[in-house]
Amino acid sequence: MTSLNWLDSEAFAVVGQHITWSDLIGNLIGLLALALGWRRSIWTWPAQFASGVVLVAAYASAELGGGVGKQLLVIGVALWGWRQWTLGRQRAQDGSVAVRFATWKERGLLAGAAVVGTLAVGGLFTLYPSLSWSPWADAYIFVGTLVAMVAQARGLVEFWFAWLLVDVVGVPLAFSSGLAFSGLVYVVYLVLVLWGMRDWWLRSRTPVLEGAPA
Repeated sequence: MTSLNWLDSEAFAVVGQHITWSDLIGNLIGLLALALGWRRSIWTWPAQFASGVVLVAAYASAELGGGVGKQLLVIGVALWGWRQWTLGRQRAQDGSVAVRFATWKERGLLAGAAVVGTLAVGGLFTLYPSLSWSPWADAYIFVGTLVAMVAQARGLVEFWFAWLLVDVVGVPLAFSSGLAFSGLVYVVYLVLVLWGMRDWWLRSRTPVLEGAPA
């Protein structure tokens, strides 16, 4: 029994699914992070960091090394994204983080990284089944999440398209696996993604002020 065991204890049950505190807290903070990202708030990154820390603690308590490793990478990207937005010099006219569409070169790099990353991680999960219960789907969602975070850190509208592609797999996978709560969370993610995509799309047409203070 460790001080982290409470994270694996049951918070409540819904439609026959037992929801742990770590699942509940991690998902709620994740939803908050996405909402803050839609608002282009720098606090999206501390929220993503906090969500990762909660899940690392939960996976460590449950002795799931694969989950710990994945969340540590998410935490690392969150810290990098936080630094990117903190040091950014371009601001929109309202003082928020400026957003734009990626160049074709950037899109190619993101797509290439997603494909290579999914093949590499999926292969690793296949070789070591203990790291994931669904190797290729898990790899797709994990790598897609990292790609989305990188695009978000760069202020790219494609960030939302990456999240949309993750949700397209995440929603049906969660429900078909009997994970109703996670499936409902992904549905909320989908709504926020569509809303955020529209907002960033419109914001990408807003002129930026060069040299504005960070």
